[in-house]
Amino acid sequence: MTTNPPFLRNSALAIPTGVLAGAVGLLALHEFYAMVRDLRPLVPAGFAAVLASIVAVHQGGVAWVAGPLVAMLVLSFWLSAVAEVRQPAVVQLGATAFGAVWIGLGFAFLVAVRDLPGQHGLGKELLLAVLLGVWASDVAAYAIGRLFGRRLLAAEISPAKTIEGFLAGLVAGTATVFFTLYREPHGDPLSTLHALEFGVAIALAAPIGDLLESYVKRDMGVKDTGRLLGGHGGMLDRSDAIL
Repeated sequence: MTTNPPFLRNSALAIPTGVLAGAVGLLALHEFYAMVRDLRPLVPAGFAAVLASIVAVHQGGVAWVAGPLVAMLVLSFWLSAVAEVRQPAVVQLGATAFGAVWIGLGFAFLVAVRDLPGQHGLGKELLLAVLLGVWASDVAAYAIGRLFGRRLLAAEISPAKTIEGFLAGLVAGTATVFFTLYREPHGDPLSTLHALEFGVAIALAAPIGDLLESYVKRDMGVKDTGRLLGGHGGMLDRSDAIL
């Protein structure tokens, strides 16, 4: 089992990332559970799984996240069995686990990226590349989609997203990640090809995350997951592409 070096696990620079990920993760999960409240999610089990997953990844590496997720299933089973207000167990357990895995693993992996060992602060640079790439993709897709968008990308899921916006986001996100990670003349710690590969992967993943949240919101009949950020919606609305 691979673990992070002690100097990284206990680093004063890495701990704030975990604290921030935990706080944002709990807010996002709260919004998700509020959105699907009619399915009676087992909120304590989900909250515990998110926090435990982030701590486990920070302390022991990605492989350790299996522990909190298995514990969540056991706790969810117990809570479902003793709950007075009942849903079909599969629905209740499924809603609980989906939110905890989607949001909990998403933020836990951000911590895992930040904790990556390597020269020149590799983990910090990769995390920065993820954040900048997602934001650049989001902004470009929105702007170009509003100005020039004609053909819908996924009309049944999100009527506002266009193919033109998607392509603009793909280019902008890839370019932003590439120039964040690009190093010459030695390509240390990442080669030019690696920087490009990361850029394409992040720029493709961002709109998929956005569409996933749009699909869930459309299914639940809501426009935004919350009002925490005013006109920008809730925390989950702002972190869906990052997830």
